[in-house]
Amino acid sequence: MFNMYKLLFMTTLMIGTLISISSYSWLGMWMGLEINLLSIMPLFTNSKNMMTNEAALKYFITQVLASTILLFSIIMMSSNIMESLQHNFNMIFNSSLLTKMGAAPFHFWFPEVLEGLNWMNCLILLTWQKIAPLILIMYNNNMMIFFTIIIIISMLISGIMGINQISMRKILAYSSINHIGWMISSIIFIESIWTIYFLTYTLISINIIMILNNYKIFYLKQFFLSMNKNYLLKMFFVMNFLSLGGLPPFLGFLPKWLTIQTLIENNLILLTVMMSTMTLMTLYFYMRITFTSLMINMNEMNYMFKNKSKNWNILFFNFLTLMGLLFVTLIFNFC
Repeated sequence: MFNMYKLLFMTTLMIGTLISISSYSWLGMWMGLEINLLSIMPLFTNSKNMMTNEAALKYFITQVLASTILLFSIIMMSSNIMESLQHNFNMIFNSSLLTKMGAAPFHFWFPEVLEGLNWMNCLILLTWQKIAPLILIMYNNNMMIFFTIIIIISMLISGIMGINQISMRKILAYSSINHIGWMISSIIFIESIWTIYFLTYTLISINIIMILNNYKIFYLKQFFLSMNKNYLLKMFFVMNFLSLGGLPPFLGFLPKWLTIQTLIENNLILLTVMMSTMTLMTLYFYMRITFTSLMINMNEMNYMFKNKSKNWNILFFNFLTLMGLLFVTLIFNFC
């Protein structure tokens, strides 16, 4: 049952982000982030689930800490007290924004919080909550070496930590950290490429989470059991995972393609090679999941809920997403 208070807080959540990205001052930006934080807390909490409340508390403490550091760095940069340390305060400012969206090495809270939430809240945290910090980084992205280090660490940590996971939420969390690295690299140069990247990532995440939420899947074993008989849906799910990894000819390859092209045009060839190589680690654990689900024929448990519906809406949206790159390429060829 959908509660009306959720609609109210969802609206203020969006308003907070919009205030933050359209603000003329750093203080207005900070206020927008705080409105966003206060709006998301009632959406996370659930009186019937203690894990959700624990995740909400972890999220709140981390975000408050990041907001405090953010406000401190804004005050210090605005007051011109220590002009020789302006570069350091600028780095602190960017670090607090990276903490807010869960980029490595400030990702300590992100997988733990995601593990305690339901799928709809996971979707908000994976997509909408990244908009404000990323756009604010775009306004203040004059630290190329710092961001290069963040991009490399994000990709390295997400690849290594994601390999040994059996929880779907943690796999998507580490996948998100990897995509944050790509998004930061695209937003530094051309914001339109970041927009394409973010929209594509959001679309693929919606497709994956829609399937997982429909079948109440939270762990790999549940995924293998639930999809044992529904081969068409299993194929769509597998292709979505490959699309999320950026494997051609799926839609997920398009923003990576554009980002690589932009980085090479700006003579960042070494960074491009490192990013492409380290993304293969995330693609490895995606392919391990997909190969296992396709090859192992596990018996269904007799007490599992069997969903008789065909889920045409899920199949239709998945088809559109997966064939998106083909459609985009054809449209550009004929234009």
